[in-house]
Amino acid sequence: MNITYRCPQCDRSVRVELSGGVVVCPACRAQIEPPPSAWRDGELERCLVCPSGELYVRKDFPQRWGLAIIVVGFLLSSVAWAYHRSLLSLGILIATALLDALLYWLVGDVVACYRCHAEYRGVAGRGRIRPFDLAVHERFRRQAARQTLSAKQ
Repeated sequence: MNITYRCPQCDRSVRVELSGGVVVCPACRAQIEPPPSAWRDGELERCLVCPSGELYVRKDFPQRWGLAIIVVGFLLSSVAWAYHRSLLSLGILIATALLDALLYWLVGDVVACYRCHAEYRGVAGRGRIRPFDLAVHERFRRQAARQTLSAKQ
């Protein structure tokens, strides 16, 4: 399992392979001791970087690339439609949808933390971790905004 996270000490984004129980930043050598409740029955239960127990599963694919594929498919289809090539336009839309479905099937999952945005790849047994929930994300986003605002004052 590897972890991508922002180091609380040096504020760099790093990716480390988890070996043993301690997470060590390769940039500043800072060590993060995971909480004892981080693992339950061999499954990740809490974030190893921050004390949050709020984790979610998502596809390990950049959202911008996915959006770019959809936009390019829409634009090509629109050009074909403008030249009165309705079958070609429909074919482009279907090909775009099939490409999207193929990528969804091929790309693996990543477990992420709502609070610190740490990403865990290669997590075995993520049965208890639920998909992304916008309400939980919004709660953590607002909490971070309040902390930033109070730090400025």
